[in-house]
Amino acid sequence: MCGIVGYVGPRNATEVLLTSLKKLEYRGYDSSGVALKAQDFIYIAKKKGRIAELEEAFVDMPEAHLGIAHTRWATHGEPKDENAHPHTDCTGRLALVHNGIIENYRELKAELASHGHRFVSETDTEVIAHLIEEYYEGDLLRAVLRILPRLKGAFALAVISRDENRIVAVRQDSPLVLGLGEAENFLASDIPALLSYTKEFVIMENGQVADISGRGVDLYDFDGNALPLNIRRFDWDEKQAEKGGYDHFMLKEIMEQDESIRSTLLGRVRDGAVALDELDPIIDELRRAERVYITACGTAYHAGLVGAYLLRHLAGLDVEIEVASEFRYAKHHWRPNSLGMVISQSGETADTLQALRMMKADGIPVIGVVNVLGSSVYREADVPLLTQAGPEIAVASTKAYSTQLVVLYLFALYMARLKGLITPEQESEIVAELQRLPEKIRNVLDRAGEVRNIATETYRASDIFFIGRQVDYLLALEGSLKLKEISYIHSEAFPAGELKHGPLALVTDETPTVGILFQEDVLEKTLSNVAEVKARRGDVFILGFQRDASTLADVGRWAFFVPDTLPLLAPIVGIPVLQLFAYYNAVLRGTDVDKPRNLAKSVTVE
Repeated sequence: MCGIVGYVGPRNATEVLLTSLKKLEYRGYDSSGVALKAQDFIYIAKKKGRIAELEEAFVDMPEAHLGIAHTRWATHGEPKDENAHPHTDCTGRLALVHNGIIENYRELKAELASHGHRFVSETDTEVIAHLIEEYYEGDLLRAVLRILPRLKGAFALAVISRDENRIVAVRQDSPLVLGLGEAENFLASDIPALLSYTKEFVIMENGQVADISGRGVDLYDFDGNALPLNIRRFDWDEKQAEKGGYDHFMLKEIMEQDESIRSTLLGRVRDGAVALDELDPIIDELRRAERVYITACGTAYHAGLVGAYLLRHLAGLDVEIEVASEFRYAKHHWRPNSLGMVISQSGETADTLQALRMMKADGIPVIGVVNVLGSSVYREADVPLLTQAGPEIAVASTKAYSTQLVVLYLFALYMARLKGLITPEQESEIVAELQRLPEKIRNVLDRAGEVRNIATETYRASDIFFIGRQVDYLLALEGSLKLKEISYIHSEAFPAGELKHGPLALVTDETPTVGILFQEDVLEKTLSNVAEVKARRGDVFILGFQRDASTLADVGRWAFFVPDTLPLLAPIVGIPVLQLFAYYNAVLRGTDVDKPRNLAKSVTVE
């Protein structure tokens, strides 16, 4: 989500760091900062806002040849100068920047405070600086290695000391690359930052620590054992580099979903149970809740439909859901013990914001599921539940949808436990499977070529339909929306059982249908609906679990089988297939995938 840059060598470090930071602006950020080591002192400048505002703070900065820099996408603490990176220890001897989330920062902060450490920010990152201070005795690498067993979560770190001419970097579930030069070396969270200076890179892997100086780079595992450098050359142009080597931002964002989901789960599972500490301020209202009003727009509305299904089936709640543009103009007869929930990637969607304000004005406590800390939804909701998708550049939402789903699954499980409708064993089973989903999604993403092969036979179609039952139908709605908004193929999604009540009249031998068959209790019934399509000579693309492959492989003309999981969780593992299907159909048709016609990323007007 954020951007990290580091440099050590003969050049002016300020120029290198600021130039490189600007190459990472496409990642999205709300503040930026730089730490420079000059002689025996660390100089720090950091500002809320754009990098241009940070540059104004460099009037009196000394020339330096070693430094680290950061662009921040806020997670802990609102966007402001004090929360911007770099962060320092009590003495100002150490400075660091961090991408990711430290799950156990509260416990560490309490321990460090009891030792006399003083904190000046609201971030989880500052805790790391003070923890290193506890162990630092003149050898930065040694001190960093000693704290790593104490950190839980995801972290990419770059640390410097005023007493040493080195940068120590750490990667665990958050990307870092090393750039290699002559008598100079670089560090960044992404390759585009450094292409102006080098084409030689080492891609750090999880569980690695780098010791970076002007003389070279040494790589270690978390136990301090030396590792070889796997040097790779990248001759990307800079536009291609921003997309991570992918042809489009949309494909890059689809491919990031395993990491985004892993980040969204971080800190929200403890001892096999859901831990949503963010909800503590309204715990009494949640205990009394009998009805939930959900509203959102577009893709977020489709996530809300899944959330409504889960809250009904797991938590026994009465749920009303409506698109925000209709919700805000409808006459509502609010029931006692009601909750509101709004869902928005940007947190600035006009209709959703007005619906939020309407509920709050009538005394309904509102939960905001949102991807942008500090956005209007984040500020105005009684309780925000942040997703951790990171910035989305492509107009068509992908990773924001999957992380919204994850938050909604967590919330539904939380409410089910609160209502006494789920046993600890049942909760633990679902939570454990949620935690396994990033690996299973990676399996799907690594097989993108299979989806492309199917698209080569469908992209000329004028109409493509999607069918499914229960949550499979809700997944079909989002798959259909993705296809129509970027490929311009007319598409509709239907409950499979409704085909014979009208939509079947549209099926011809030129109309492919995507049949989603994850729900085992209605599998035979959905198969009968697939047969109805085939009887009208319609081709069918089957999407199901690997455990059903022997049964379903020959049912349709095409098939894709995802790794097995609980049928209830099928939307999370199934959506990357449908996103890839939409993407490859659009590419083959030659549309502007990242900026589809007539659409905008954030709809801030009615």
